Amino acid sequence: MAAVVCLGEGLLDRLGPPGLDPAAAGVPTQDCLGGAPANAACGLARLGTASAYVGRLGRDGIGARFAQLFNARGVDQRGLQWDPQRPSRIVLVQRDAAGERRFGGFAGDLGQGFADQALDAGQLSAALGPLLAQARWLLLGTIPLATPAAAQAAWLAVRQAAAAGVAVAVDVNWRPTFWDPQADPAAGPTQTQRQQILPLLQQARLLKCAAEEAQWLFGGTDPAAISATLPLAPLVVVSDGAAPLRWGSAAVATMAMPAFSVGVLDTTGAGDAFTAGLLHGLCQGSTDLERSMRFACACGALVCQGAGAIEPQPTAAQVEAWLAARG
Repeated sequence: MAAVVCLGEGLLDRLGPPGLDPAAAGVPTQDCLGGAPANAACGLARLGTASAYVGRLGRDGIGARFAQLFNARGVDQRGLQWDPQRPSRIVLVQRDAAGERRFGGFAGDLGQGFADQALDAGQLSAALGPLLAQARWLLLGTIPLATPAAAQAAWLAVRQAAAAGVAVAVDVNWRPTFWDPQADPAAGPTQTQRQQILPLLQQARLLKCAAEEAQWLFGGTDPAAISATLPLAPLVVVSDGAAPLRWGSAAVATMAMPAFSVGVLDTTGAGDAFTAGLLHGLCQGSTDLERSMRFACACGALVCQGAGAIEPQPTAAQVEAWLAARG
């Protein structure tokens, strides 16, 4: 039975060479499966924590690749829906010379949107009961809130998790172009979008966000202070690229840890690998948060050294060996 149920988008990241636009004619591209919840589900399974993926994919080549990947990793697919009309989403990812990525829009829309936008609450309701029966965490981000059908399904899952006593983990994962394809990829949420997002954050026992997301949503970046504003006083983790990671809660003073210095090929999926590493530690019963954060940071650092979000994900043994080698 899955210890962590991961709900949301599965998609294809189309990576261009550093400094080049993957949408430009003649530019060579690399296609990698991705999407934060799918990344996390695969990362957890690779680490040895049972996971389930809940989402909607098109009946296309991308969907078939995901099914094969989930089978290979041992990810529970009982919550996976198949859309006969809408395709799986393709995200165009631009990278700079340092490996930092920028989302440059989408490809593959046939006129009815993408499969992930149509996650069906009616189909989901029956699947969630068995999945949540022995789960410890429901993990989701804010992207499902961008479209009415997926938002309805996400809130159904949150309500059923609460009824089953399953804790909710939220990785903000703010992506403005999923809400408005014409939006500046660097823009923060509008006031209306904040009003849609904040109620979900109020359900979290674990909240992960980037520093700029924390600033946009809470007006500050101190984890303990953010936790104190939320009704469940969650553990809050704030990442900031190469700057130190910080975490804390209303009951735990803010702590910090320097980021690992590694050669970066592609940062896509590093945050999702971190989330998988942290949830893995929590599911293992670890009470040493500093050790769990260090393990999770190592998961993210290792993914940064490979292309794409899923293929470079490490096993728990690989993470421990890498940490040991660094002393």
